[in-house]
Amino acid sequence: MVRRDGASAVVEVAGEIDVHTVGELRTILTALADEGRVHIVADFTGVRFCDAAGLGALVGVNNRVAGDGGSLRLTGVRPAQRRILQITRLDHLFQRYDSVDDALAR
Repeated sequence: MVRRDGASAVVEVAGEIDVHTVGELRTILTALADEGRVHIVADFTGVRFCDAAGLGALVGVNNRVAGDGGSLRLTGVRPAQRRILQITRLDHLFQRYDSVDDALAR
């Protein structure tokens, strides 16, 4: 589900993000950036797994919106996924929030 609000958008992501499903996520996030949504919140509450392909897509979208002064913000990141972000040092790239409302308020 995608919710749009001015320059922001919220995407509820669910299931597994891997080499087989990453294309759909990349397409949705890129389309939002193409629409001019510079602050994108990806709600990972429903994500059970995210591999390197998923991380690569998130980095690409973040770089795209950062070029326009925006950001990709993550919410609902599970402990195992947080650990992967720490190991890859992507925790320094992505802004993480406790809730969608908190991410939108920033």
